[in-house]
Amino acid sequence: MEKLSSTTVLPETFSGARDDITEQFSIIWGQIKAPLIVPLLKIAVFLCLAMSAMLFVERVYMAVVISLVKVFGRKPDKRYKWEPLKDDLEMGNSAYPMVLVQIPMYNEKEVYQLSIGAACGLSWPSDRIIVQVLDDSTDPIVKNLVEMECQRWASKGINIKYEIRDNRNGYKAGALKQGLKHSYVKQCDFVAIFDADFQPEPDFLWRTIPFLVHNPQLALVQARWKFVNADECLMTRMQEMSLDYHFTVEQEVGSSTYAFFGFNGTAGVWRIAAIDEAGGWKDRTTVEDMDLAVRASLKGWKFLYLGSLKVKNELPSTFKAYRYQQHRWSCGPANLFRKMLVEILRNKKVSLWKKVHVIYSFFFIRKIVAHIVTFVFYCVVLPATVLVPEVQIPKWGAIYIPSIITLLNAVGTPRSLHLLVFWILFENVMSLHRTKATFIGLLEAGRVNEWIVTEKLGDALKLKSALKAFRRPRFRIGERVHLLELATGAYLFFCGCYDITFGKNHYFIYLFVQATAFFIMGFGYIGTFVPS
Repeated sequence: MEKLSSTTVLPETFSGARDDITEQFSIIWGQIKAPLIVPLLKIAVFLCLAMSAMLFVERVYMAVVISLVKVFGRKPDKRYKWEPLKDDLEMGNSAYPMVLVQIPMYNEKEVYQLSIGAACGLSWPSDRIIVQVLDDSTDPIVKNLVEMECQRWASKGINIKYEIRDNRNGYKAGALKQGLKHSYVKQCDFVAIFDADFQPEPDFLWRTIPFLVHNPQLALVQARWKFVNADECLMTRMQEMSLDYHFTVEQEVGSSTYAFFGFNGTAGVWRIAAIDEAGGWKDRTTVEDMDLAVRASLKGWKFLYLGSLKVKNELPSTFKAYRYQQHRWSCGPANLFRKMLVEILRNKKVSLWKKVHVIYSFFFIRKIVAHIVTFVFYCVVLPATVLVPEVQIPKWGAIYIPSIITLLNAVGTPRSLHLLVFWILFENVMSLHRTKATFIGLLEAGRVNEWIVTEKLGDALKLKSALKAFRRPRFRIGERVHLLELATGAYLFFCGCYDITFGKNHYFIYLFVQATAFFIMGFGYIGTFVPS
C-alpha cells in the first residue's frame, strides 16, 4: 500500500514542477520584456516598415513606368535604329558581321543535343558564324557524347568548335573567358551566349544583330526567357510568376528608361569590343553576368531588352535544384554590391541618375531589401508582436502595402492569379534562404563562391509528364530535412497557438498557414508531387 500511495503522489509532483517552471519562465519574461524585448521589437518594426515603404515606392515607380511604356508604345525599334540586314552583291556574305555562338556546358547529359542543335540551326550565313561548345564536363561519358555531337554537326558543314579545359577555374566565367582567347574569335564582332538548356529560334540573330550593327552605343541585346516546363508542377508555376515579373517589368523598365538592367547570363548577344573594354569576364562572384553588365555600363555602354523575342529554356523542377540556384542568385549580387560600391561611386563616365539607379534601385532595393524584409518582417517580427502585444503594427504596414506589392508582382503572370496565396507562401519560405544567402554575400562568408550547376532534365521532362498520366500524384519526401524551415515553421506555429489561446492580435490563421508552408518545404517535397 505504501508503494501505491507513493505512485499516486508522482503526478502531483510533476504537475508542481511544471507549474514552477512555468512560473519562473513568466517571471523572467516579465523582467526582460519591458526593458529589453519591447524596445528592440519596436526598433525592428520601424526598420521593417521603412524597408517596406522603400520597396513599395520602387514597385509603384516601376508600375507607373511600365504603364507609360505600354500606353505610348515605346518599342525598341522606335528608341533605337533597326533595319534588316541586306545582301550586298559586291561584298557577298562579308557584308554580314561575324558572329560567335558560345554554349558553356558542364555534364549536361540530358540537354546537350537540344542546345547544340538549336545553335547549329540558327539562320545566318554559314561562313559568318562560329558555334563554340565550351565543355567543362568531368564525366568522360558525357564528354565523349558532346564531342561526337559536335562532330556530327561538323560533318553537315556547320562551323562548330569543341573546346575543353584541363580545369574548371572560374566555372562558367572561366570557360567564357577562355573561349574568347582562341585565335579564330579575333575575326568575330559579336558573341551570342546560350546556356545548355536554351533553345533559340532560327531567326534569333536576324532580330538582334541589326540593333548592334546600326547602334554603335549598344553593348548588349537581351532576349526574354520562355519556360517549357512552367506547367510541370506547382513549384515551377511559382517560379514562373517571379521570373515573369522580372522580365515583364524590371528588365523592360531598365531598358526603356536607358538606366540599367543586368545581363541574365544567357539568351543575349554582346558586342565583343564592349566585353574587352569592360575588362572581360571575371570570376570574383557567382554572378559573372551581372558583374560584366555593371562594368560595361560604367564605361558608358547601353543595353537593350527585347521582350518580344523569347528563347525557350527550362525551370528547376526539384526543390533541391531551386534552392541551390536561389542561393547563387541571392548571394552573388550581394557580394558584387560589396565589391563594386566604391567603384560605382567614383565613376565619372556615367550620370548621377544612373549611379543612383544602380546602387539604390538595382542593388539595394531589389537584391538586398526585398529579401530581408520579406523574411524578417513577415516571418519573424510580425509573429513576434503576438507575443508582445505592447508593440503594434499599423494596418498600412501589415496589410495595405504588402497587398499592393503582391498584386503588382503578380501582374506579370495573369494566368496564375488564382495561385496568388500559394505564391505568397512560397516566396516567404524562399525568403529565408535568400536572406541567408544575402548576408553570406555581404559578409563574404563560407559559401560565398559556391557554384552548383542547376540540374536540367531536357527530354526527360516529356517522359516525366507522360508518366504522370498513368500514376496518381503522391507525396515524396526529399533527400534531406531542412532544419531552417522546420525551426521557422515551429516558431510560427507556436506564435499561432499563443495567439489563438490568448487572443492577442488575431493572426492565428495567417501564422498557422505560414507554419504549414515552412513544414512542407522543410521536408523538401513541395515541387515533386503537386501537379499544376
